[in-house]
Amino acid sequence: MLIALVALVLCGGVVLAAATDDGTIKLQIVGGLAGVTQFTKLEKPFWEKEIAERSGGRITATIKSFDAGGLRGQEMLQLMRLGVVPFGTVLLSIASSDDPELNAVDLPVLNPDMKTLRRTLGLFREHLGTVLRTRYGIELLAVYAYPAQVLYCDKPFTGLDDLSGRKVRTSSIAQFELMNALGAVPVVVPFAEMTNALEDGVVDCAITGTLSGFEIGLPEVTTHVHAMALSWGLSFFGANLTAWKALPPDAQAIIRTGVADLERRIWQQAEADTQRGLACNTGKIVCTTPLKRPMTLVPTSAADEDRRAHLLREVVLPRWIERCGEGCVKAWNTYIAPTLAIEAKAK
Repeated sequence: MLIALVALVLCGGVVLAAATDDGTIKLQIVGGLAGVTQFTKLEKPFWEKEIAERSGGRITATIKSFDAGGLRGQEMLQLMRLGVVPFGTVLLSIASSDDPELNAVDLPVLNPDMKTLRRTLGLFREHLGTVLRTRYGIELLAVYAYPAQVLYCDKPFTGLDDLSGRKVRTSSIAQFELMNALGAVPVVVPFAEMTNALEDGVVDCAITGTLSGFEIGLPEVTTHVHAMALSWGLSFFGANLTAWKALPPDAQAIIRTGVADLERRIWQQAEADTQRGLACNTGKIVCTTPLKRPMTLVPTSAADEDRRAHLLREVVLPRWIERCGEGCVKAWNTYIAPTLAIEAKAK
């Protein structure tokens, strides 16, 4: 599959970075998920317009989302390592199938709110950059956050303990394990196929973003949405190290500064869109057209909070360590455990 995708990218000219004879630099970027706010209102305008303004016209770029450009999210990390994609965006939950350590900051039920998520990333970010640079030859330029990923279901439920026996769409190994622990039947479904999977009864519930779920029409195929953030769908934006080093230092500085500002705006948007998404889904505000059937919001109960803490300590972290090994025990205990007061133990 990877060989076929390499051929597709090379033949289609999907992703290139080149300096022209007049000294201008033309970039082609692989961005995040198509059709959601982060891509349409932030990433796309930044690369198609703002980067030229910041560089006085010296740097120009085009951008395609990875899921609309013939690329599979599962291949992005390796395509960037090979240099086939010099500048790209990788969902950490998907990349964790290659390297579980990459998703340490966004394990399910680790970050119940944005404040906690910011803290966790701050603790681990420098190490994440080192891992990407040394193992994959990728320069970390930004970490993006989508709105909170929550649970949508097509039938009523009152909390996490009601999921037993239900088929739940998941997008990562860790989410898969979490649903197993709750007695649900996890089913891996790509983001672009989620609405159809719910409509056709392939799954009964789905984990996805509060706003992205609204934007792809989940209120039309589900009835209840949970308020608890299960994860956040973090992604990183980076550059193949060889391609990055080929750029002049001043161009690197312009890109790095601009992308840092883009990251700040994406996080602000993700925080605002988390609440806006819930309001859109439940009809509290009209976001496009009035909903035929506003969704029911399932509040986070004290039982859910207790269940979350138990799942993190007894299921999520131990299973991650099983997949990740002693290196992850050391990384967790060095960077995260001193603040979180939850120590990882090797099996």
